[in-house]
Amino acid sequence: MAEIIYTDSYIRRAGKFIKKHPELLSQYEKTLKLLELNPKHPSLRLHKLHGKLSELYSVSINISYRISLVFIIEADRIIPVDIGTHEEVYK
Repeated sequence: MAEIIYTDSYIRRAGKFIKKHPELLSQYEKTLKLLELNPKHPSLRLHKLHGKLSELYSVSINISYRISLVFIIEADRIIPVDIGTHEEVYK
């Protein structure tokens, strides 16, 4: 089981995201719980990013929304970096 480490900047971004999209709160919480239990679960659609974001991974909340993540695998820790639409996260 992985541990999710929330930074202050991510908490602010997530707060704004949920305020803007309150209808996604339950899907968002479910995504984070599944990420803790099994980061490689197929429904998360985990994938490594490319280009300037090549140090990051992404998982899906649903078809339109993503969470970008930094994985520190040695310590079984996951650090969320950003949340938003595909265009917002991959800019």
